[in-house]
Amino acid sequence: MQDYFEQIAAAVCTPTTGADLVSLSFSAETTDFIRFNHALVRQATHVEQRVASVSVVAGQRRSTGSVTLSGDATADIAALLAERAALIQQLPLVPEDKYLLLPDTVTSTTRSSQAELPTPAQVIDAVAQHAAGTDLVGLYAGGPVIRGYADSRGQRNWHSVASFHFEWSLYRQADQAVKLSYAGANWDESVFARKMARGREQVELLARPLKTLTPGEYRVYFTPVAVSDLIGTLSWGGFGLKALKTGVSTLMQLHRGEAQLSPEVTLTEAVRAGTAPRFQEDGFVKPDAVKLVEAGRPAGTLNSPRSAKEYGETATGAQAYESPESLAMAPGSLPESDVLKTLGTGVYISNLHYLNYSDRAACRMTGMTRFACFWVENGELVAPISVMRFDDSFLRMFGPGLVALTADAEIAPDSSSYGSRQLSSITAPGAIVEGFRFAL
Repeated sequence: MQDYFEQIAAAVCTPTTGADLVSLSFSAETTDFIRFNHALVRQATHVEQRVASVSVVAGQRRSTGSVTLSGDATADIAALLAERAALIQQLPLVPEDKYLLLPDTVTSTTRSSQAELPTPAQVIDAVAQHAAGTDLVGLYAGGPVIRGYADSRGQRNWHSVASFHFEWSLYRQADQAVKLSYAGANWDESVFARKMARGREQVELLARPLKTLTPGEYRVYFTPVAVSDLIGTLSWGGFGLKALKTGVSTLMQLHRGEAQLSPEVTLTEAVRAGTAPRFQEDGFVKPDAVKLVEAGRPAGTLNSPRSAKEYGETATGAQAYESPESLAMAPGSLPESDVLKTLGTGVYISNLHYLNYSDRAACRMTGMTRFACFWVENGELVAPISVMRFDDSFLRMFGPGLVALTADAEIAPDSSSYGSRQLSSITAPGAIVEGFRFAL
C-alpha cells in the first residue's frame, strides 16, 4: 500500500503552473466487520477502500477535491490529475483566506505498527466458546487503517496502524444488559475470556431486585469506560486555543485560577502512544505529546494552524476543531483488585450515556447511568440500580471530589465507522469520586 501511495504522490504532487503548492491527503483501510446476535454471526463483511483529497494553493487561495480510488495506480493517477486540473482552473474564483496557514518546513514521518490481529474465524470461535448460552449482541472491527500526506515540496508522511475493537452487550431482558469491550493491537483470547466471565457474573446480578436511589450525593466508582465518557465530553470545547481566547472554553474557570483539579489529574494529547497519525491533512506534524493539564493545573492547548495564525501562537498540528485525538489521563495508584473495598458503600457505574453540558461556563455535565450499574455495600456488589440522571461539575468531580484513580488505564477507541473507521481514542483509568450528584 505504501508503494502505491508513493506512486500516486509522485505523479500528482509535482510543481504545476497555476499553483504554488499541490498536496495529497490519503485515507485507506482493510477491515473485517463481524456482527453478532444471540452469540451467533449475523453478518460478516470485508471492506477495502481508498480515498484521496487533492489540494491546490495559490497565494491565500486554496481549493480541494476528493476522489474515491480503485487501487489501480494508472487509473487512479489519471483521475487525480483530472481533479487537480479542475481545481487549478477554479482557483481564481475562490475567495482569499487571510488565516490560511501551511507548513513552512518539510517534515516527513513514517509509522507502521506491527500487530497480531485475530482472523475472523478466531473471533467467531472465541465467541462460540466463551459466550455460549448468552444473548450476546455486538460488533467486531479489525484490520489496518492508513493515513498519508504528500506535497510538491517533497514532504511525505505515512501512518499505518493495525488494530481491533470488539464492543458487545450481554442482554438479559427488557432494558437490562451488561456492556463490554476489548480493543488493542494484539489479540489475547484469555483477556476476552476474562471479560466474558466478568460479564456473565454481572448478568446474574441483574436478576436481583432493583434498588431505587433517591436524588442526592453518593460515593461512586467510574470504570475506565465511564471516565472516558466524561473526558470525551470535556473534549467538546475544553482544550482548544480558539475556545480559550474567545472565552467559551469549558475549562475557563481552571485557566482563570477559579478552580483547580486534583493533583492526581494529568491530561495529555499523547500522540506517540495513541493510534491517530502524527500529522494532519494540511501537513502539519504534531509533537509527540501536548500536556493539557498537569498535576491539576492547565498546561497547554490544542492549536490548529488557523487559530495559531489568528492569535500569534505556535501550531500544535491540531485539526480545525481543536479536539484531542489521542487523549490520555494518567493513571493513579489504586489496584483494580482494591476498587470495591476502597469504594466501600456507594455506586458502581459501568457506563454513561446522553452526556452533554448543563452549564458550559461551570463545566457542569449531565447524563444518565446505563447498562450494569450497581449498588455496593461493604465492598460487595449488592443489587442493580434503576436508571439515574446526574448533574455535576467535572471540575468538582475530578477536583476536591476525587478520591483515587486506578493504577491501570484502558484504551477506548472511537468505534464509529460511518464512511470509514476512525483512529481517535481515549485512554483512562477508573476513578472513585465522593459526592457525585444524582439529580433524579
